[in-house]
Amino acid sequence: MSQITRHHSASSFQLDKEKEETEISQHVALEDMHLVHMSMEERTAAFALARELDPGPPVFSWRYLNFFMSIVVVLVCSCDSGFDSTIMSSVNSMTQFQDYFGLISASTGTGILFGVYTVGSVCSFFPNIILPDLLGRRVCMIIGNSLLMTGAIISANAKDMPMLLGGRWLTGFGCTMGVLSSKLYMAEITPATSRGRYMGFLNSFFFVGQIAATAAAIPLGRLTSEWSWRTCLYLQCGPAVVNILGVPWIAESPRWLYARGHAERARAILAKYHSRTGDVNSPVIKLEMQEIEAAISLEGGDRQFWNFKKVFGTRADRYRFGLCLMISVWGQLAGNSLITYFLPVLLGLAGIENRDTQRQLNLVNSVTSMCGAIAGSSAVDHIGRRKLLLSAITGACCGMFLVGALNSPAGVQSKTRADAGISFIFLFGVFYSFGMTPLQGLYPSEVLSFENRAKGLSLQAWFTNAIACINTFAIPPALGKLGYIVYFMFGAWNLIGIAVIYTFAVETKQLSLEEMSEVFDAPRPKLRSFELAAVARERVKKEKELLRARE
Repeated sequence: MSQITRHHSASSFQLDKEKEETEISQHVALEDMHLVHMSMEERTAAFALARELDPGPPVFSWRYLNFFMSIVVVLVCSCDSGFDSTIMSSVNSMTQFQDYFGLISASTGTGILFGVYTVGSVCSFFPNIILPDLLGRRVCMIIGNSLLMTGAIISANAKDMPMLLGGRWLTGFGCTMGVLSSKLYMAEITPATSRGRYMGFLNSFFFVGQIAATAAAIPLGRLTSEWSWRTCLYLQCGPAVVNILGVPWIAESPRWLYARGHAERARAILAKYHSRTGDVNSPVIKLEMQEIEAAISLEGGDRQFWNFKKVFGTRADRYRFGLCLMISVWGQLAGNSLITYFLPVLLGLAGIENRDTQRQLNLVNSVTSMCGAIAGSSAVDHIGRRKLLLSAITGACCGMFLVGALNSPAGVQSKTRADAGISFIFLFGVFYSFGMTPLQGLYPSEVLSFENRAKGLSLQAWFTNAIACINTFAIPPALGKLGYIVYFMFGAWNLIGIAVIYTFAVETKQLSLEEMSEVFDAPRPKLRSFELAAVARERVKKEKELLRARE
C-alpha cells in the first residue's frame, strides 16, 4: 500500500513538474513573439496562450472590485440619456407642466421642446472629435456631465419657453459628449475577451436611467404645484453627479495615455486591471502593449480632424459606412422615438386618459425594454449580428402594424382591444431593444476599418442625431393630423428596413479584423461574410475541443 502511495505521489510530482515546465516554456515562447511578425491566426493563438497563463485579476480581489466600480462610474453616463428621454416624456404628460408653458401633448411646441435636445447633440459634433483626444476620456466625461447638469438646472428653473429651450439645448450638448467619451473609455479599458459584453451593457444601461426617471415621475406627478415637473428636471442631475464625483478616482484610458507618450503609465494600468498578479511583464500585458503600439502613433496619429475623405475613399469604405448609416436610419426611425418620447400621447389615443396611469405604464415599458436589451446583449455572440438585426426589425415591423390596426377606428371598439394595442406597444419595445440596442454601438465599430473608426463613428453619430431631429420635429404634427395612421407609416418603413438589412448586412460574428477586410474587398461582401463566418465557427469549435483536451 505504501509503495502505491509513494508511486502515486511521485507521479503527481512528475505531472506538476511537467506542467510547470510547460508553462515556463510557453512563457519563454511568448517572450520571443511580436505581433508585427504574426499572422492573424498566430495572434489569436498567442493571446489565447497568454490568457491561459494569466487569466486576469481574481473576482474576489481589491483590484477587481476597483475595476468593477470604475465600470459602474462609466455606465452611469449611459443612464443620462435614458433618464432624459423618459423624464421629458413623463413631464410632458403632466398638466401642471403643459398649463405653465401653454403646451399640448402632440403639438409643434412639444416637438420643438424634444427636438432642441437633439439639436444640441448635433452641435457637439466637432468638440466630440477634438476634445476626447486632446484632453482625455475622463476630462471629457466630466465636462459633458457638468454641461448636462447646468442645462438641467436651467430647465428646472425656467420661467419661460426660451429659457427652457436653452436648458434643453445645453443638456443635449453635454449628454452627447459624456456618452461618447464613456464609449471610448469603455472600449479602451476593458479586456478584449469581455469588451463586447461590456459595450452591450453600456448601451443597455440606457434603460436603467429610464426606469429611475419613470419611478420618480409617478409620485411627483401627483403633486399639484409646479414643483412636480421642476423636481423631475432637477433629478436629471443625479446620474451626472455620480459620474463627476467618481471619474477623478478611476484610471485614464491606457490607449490615450500611450498616444500622449505615457507608455509606462499605460502599462501599469493594464497590469492593474488585466493581470492576475499585477505584473507589468505578464505575457498578456506585453501583447496588449504591442497591440496598442501597432495601432497608435506616439506622435498622435491623424490630426486633420476636419478631413473625412478617407471614410469614403474606396468602394469597401463606402460599403462599410453605408452599413453604419443603415444602423443610424433604422435605429432612429423604426418607431422607437415614437414610443420613447410620445408614449403618453399614444396611450391617450388608446383610451388611457389618466395621467398617473400613463406614467405607470411608462415604467412598465421601460422595464420590459430593458429585459429585451439585456437578453440581446447576452445573445449577440451566440445568434450573430445579422440574425439579431433581422429579428429586431421584423418584430418592430409587425408591432407597428398590429398597434395601428388595434388603434384604428374601424371595427368594434372595446377595452380588450385597447389593452391589446397597449400590449403590442410594449412588445415592440422588447423586439427593438433585443436587437437594435446592443448593436447600435457594436456593429458600426466592427464594420469600420481601424484607420477610419474614430472619424466614422463620429460622423455616424452626427447623422444619427440629424435623423433624430427629423423624427422629433415631424412626429407631433403627424400624430395630431394622422393619429393611428402614423403606426402604419412606421410599419411600412420597417418593411423597407427588412429588405435593406437582408440585402446588404454582413455577418461579423467571430471574424477577425483581417477577415473583415477580406469581406468588404470581395465583389459580394454579404456572401463572403457567410463563408468566412462558417470557417470561423469551425475554428472556434476546434479551439474549444483543444481546451477540453488540455483539461
